[in-house]
Amino acid sequence: MKFKCSRASLSEAIGYVSRAVSQKSTIAALEGIKVQINNDSVDLTGYNLELGIRTSVIAETEGSGEFVMNSRLFSEFTRRMSGETIEFSINENLTVEISCDDTECSFQAISADEYPELPNVDAEKSFTVKQTLLRSMINQTSYAASVNESKPILTGELFEIQDNSFRMVAIDGYRLAIRTEPMECGEQYSFVVPKKALTEVSSLIREDSENECKIFTNNRHIIFEIDKIFVISRLLEGTFHNYRVSIPNECKTEVIISKREFSASLERCSLIIDEKNKMPIHCEVKDGAVRISCKTGIGRINDVIPADISGEELTIGFNNKLLIDGLKAAEGDKVRVRFNGPMKVIEMLPMEGDNYIFLVMPIQLKK
Repeated sequence: MKFKCSRASLSEAIGYVSRAVSQKSTIAALEGIKVQINNDSVDLTGYNLELGIRTSVIAETEGSGEFVMNSRLFSEFTRRMSGETIEFSINENLTVEISCDDTECSFQAISADEYPELPNVDAEKSFTVKQTLLRSMINQTSYAASVNESKPILTGELFEIQDNSFRMVAIDGYRLAIRTEPMECGEQYSFVVPKKALTEVSSLIREDSENECKIFTNNRHIIFEIDKIFVISRLLEGTFHNYRVSIPNECKTEVIISKREFSASLERCSLIIDEKNKMPIHCEVKDGAVRISCKTGIGRINDVIPADISGEELTIGFNNKLLIDGLKAAEGDKVRVRFNGPMKVIEMLPMEGDNYIFLVMPIQLKK
């Protein structure tokens, strides 16, 4: 078997699929990249039994077959070669000979017989969404997914398609992030995608892409088709939290505040908060300003941020990191922050509409 292709294109493709290669597995083949030589192309696959990434590279090929290459060696040899075109020759003993300009090297591949097949997803449901929109939706919500494996369903994000809307929801028990976009779809269905898969999907989408992402799913798996890259993930089983009951239906105090100034203030507070010095942010809302203060064993800080305030005066405590994450995800120069009392959930919204909703639980302040 032989193939010859662009070294840069192959190196890029290896980088994509390496994200799904298992770091440590009882199946040795999964610690490598599966290479399949076809007519005029070479398919590359990385798979860790939960997440798989497959893509292909245009190549001049001779013969056909498949084998597994050591992920690190495959990546490093390809990346460090100096020429523009790289050639591979694989004999019956699976010894891989590589040549590029005047450089030659070789190493041993292994049989693909033990490499599990990627799930065959007979797409029962499918839809498309602009790649950059999907990336934005993931980035505005994924940080709120749980990292606690005791509730596996919350380590993923709810995808909900209903009422001509596409909604993504993440919750970890302390905060909730929701992003909603219109979508023409007469069907109604929902499923939960692992955060790890969505992180990879987001990283594969180029900021300037104008293409669509095709999404296929059944009851067990999902496929994201991003240009010529296929990301395949299992879905999480279980019942997702009924997030709708968490969204407030009233507001006693509303604050319109500069996102930049609010974030900067909380970042300053972060300088005196660490694992040994954990304290909530003390927030006082009154007289046209939001007063932020914090005192720990490291030091103290007091800050005043001008704001447009309507409704009742309020004093409330919250975790600075959780609110910083929500502010970073928010778009625009200003945000609306709504309160219903010192021990009720804090709600953050864009200046217009509610396509992005962030909720965070307050922390009771000591008197």
